[in-house]
Amino acid sequence: MTAIPVTSRSARKPKGEGHERRAEILAAAERIFVEHGYEGATIRKIADEVGLSSTALYMHFSEKGEILQEICQQAFESLLASNRAAIEQAGSPEERMREMMRAYVDFGFSNPNAYRLVYMTRPAELREGPQSAAREMGAELFDTFQQVVSELEAAGRLRGDARTAAQAFWAGGHGVISLMIAKPYFDWVDRDQLVTTLLEGLFAGLLKPKG
Repeated sequence: MTAIPVTSRSARKPKGEGHERRAEILAAAERIFVEHGYEGATIRKIADEVGLSSTALYMHFSEKGEILQEICQQAFESLLASNRAAIEQAGSPEERMREMMRAYVDFGFSNPNAYRLVYMTRPAELREGPQSAAREMGAELFDTFQQVVSELEAAGRLRGDARTAAQAFWAGGHGVISLMIAKPYFDWVDRDQLVTTLLEGLFAGLLKPKG
């Protein structure tokens, strides 16, 4: 997903520019959901951040659950697109798996607010619509992930079964993203160095050497 442009609070804006205004609302909502939590975020806060009246915002979204659902859907669509591109490209299953892992980690760091909302939001806050996107599109995302891991298993490269290995890869990627965006004050080493070390450790531990 292309990162939604970050905008600062502004004065009331003229009508029109529907697509651009909708993107501004989503960007503002991402920040407010992260800062105040789903319950603490209100249509008024989101509207004020964008420089709209609450009435004008309702012309774009009927309620805040719809806003959160669209943020989640865009995030999953972006991740699914990168996974499908990796699956379709030439190369060994290991090469494609490496591409998928990098794309997943890069998405998380490039879109930290969207990542927090999709993967770090409490289930209770997803009840009003976003839960279906998280379940259905999240399951589809994991299936594309597991498909490549299954190819590694079929090639005799995998230690253990494909489902367990796929979940281990996912947990490793999620761990480094969530820790680094949630604890920015920690004395982290160079991010690329940490990610590379983690991924190489996962591949070394979960894959058998090439025969």
